[in-house]
Amino acid sequence: MTDTLTTLALCWRIARRDGVTLGLTDHDRDLVIDGERYRAAPGMTPSAIKRGDALTAETMDVSGALSDAAIRAGDLIDGRWDGAEISLFAVDWAGGDARVALGAGVIGAVALAGTGFTAELKGIAAALEQPVAEETAPHCRAELGDRRCRVAMAGRRRQVRVVAAEDAVLTLDTAEPAANAYGHGLIRWLGGANAGLEGMIAASDGVTVTLRMPPRHPPAPGTLAELVEGCDKTIATCAGRFANARNFRGEPFLPGMDLLTRYPGA
Repeated sequence: MTDTLTTLALCWRIARRDGVTLGLTDHDRDLVIDGERYRAAPGMTPSAIKRGDALTAETMDVSGALSDAAIRAGDLIDGRWDGAEISLFAVDWAGGDARVALGAGVIGAVALAGTGFTAELKGIAAALEQPVAEETAPHCRAELGDRRCRVAMAGRRRQVRVVAAEDAVLTLDTAEPAANAYGHGLIRWLGGANAGLEGMIAASDGVTVTLRMPPRHPPAPGTLAELVEGCDKTIATCAGRFANARNFRGEPFLPGMDLLTRYPGA
């Protein structure tokens, strides 16, 4: 009787939203698969893997040890791994080319505990939990520059440098092109400790912008960032500032729930 040796290893491929890609395996040595190196991470273990053909949303937890070279606690706290695409598969580390896909999705909630972490993997079926029909509203439901809005964003992104920062208020070296141009917009950090992170802008005025939340790390003077113009999603702004009323995705003139109470003396 010949004993059979199991030569299977679990592998994770994680692609962050900022373009960083990481490969991990529970094998005791690094593996090179399709030209990509998967670092040995024996402490990485998934929860029970369940696959089926039902339409219920499937989730799975992956736990592991924090590593300074791969996954750092600071990056998890900063949110650099939030929404990262992850795929889990099994491979024959002895030299087989075939792989067995075990799951795919995006990273959801992340919890830290001591020197380890647990990350929730939301499967593709989790998208079925979202509403399939939009609710009527006076404000636009599209995002500035998306396929429904169609406003060209090529000239509405600008690189600036931070002159000074106080809590959530930033002073920049370049003034805004129009009044409150960056209000409801986005800031992407291109340098410093916040590089790769994003933040929402509440309002802008001249050379200052006010963020909805202070940056994760206080930016030093001279830090480079990209500002993306925003929109308050009203029909007045859509028509007056962007000349895009034909693509407005809201119902600004639809009567509200208080229609029956609109009478003299109410």
